[in-house]
Amino acid sequence: MARCSLVTDSAQLADHIEVGAPYLWQMASPRRLRPQEAGLWYHIGTRGVRKLPIVHDDDDRTTFLAQLEDVVKRFGWRLAAFCLMTNHYHLVLRTPEPNIAAGMHRLNFVYARGFNRKYGLAGHLFDARYWSGVLETEDYLLEACRYVVLNPVRAKLRSNPHEWKWSSYRQTVGLTPAPAFLSLDWLEMLDADRRKAQALFRSFVIEGIERSPATEA
Repeated sequence: MARCSLVTDSAQLADHIEVGAPYLWQMASPRRLRPQEAGLWYHIGTRGVRKLPIVHDDDDRTTFLAQLEDVVKRFGWRLAAFCLMTNHYHLVLRTPEPNIAAGMHRLNFVYARGFNRKYGLAGHLFDARYWSGVLETEDYLLEACRYVVLNPVRAKLRSNPHEWKWSSYRQTVGLTPAPAFLSLDWLEMLDADRRKAQALFRSFVIEGIERSPATEA
């Protein structure tokens, strides 16, 4: 992964990264190839079939995150960011082994099986294809992490990202302790000091509220 140049404050960080529009367009493009190689960073997401809800209450949300934790640990993923919305979810992660397809299959299959059993449903819960994109530079990785945690704000569900309980934002910026399955090592690209890095990322995310993404995903 190509490294971004050193930044020393949030304004410089925001000015340095100007790749949001092409990055987001690529994430939304259908039927892209899915390379599976050890060490790749991905932005991944899945929608409910016909854009229907994949969660109905907080018990469903808790169950989904528990299943995500199991898959992250089982497949050795490094999860950098997540956001669970009503009818879709986003993940930003690195796969030390080429196992993204197997991990996504287990995550969606096991959760959907429990969801259908709970609500007396049958058939698909998720669209047949999850969408994914490889993050080839640290700039793209930062943009992806910001985009993911801003989903509730851009969907007008919350005014600020820290108000949404079902994303990784609060843990990433140090407002609440991070669970074991969430990796914060990637923050070192901003600053070796964890607290300074968290402050930089927090300002970078807040600055992004004023920017409109190229597309909604």
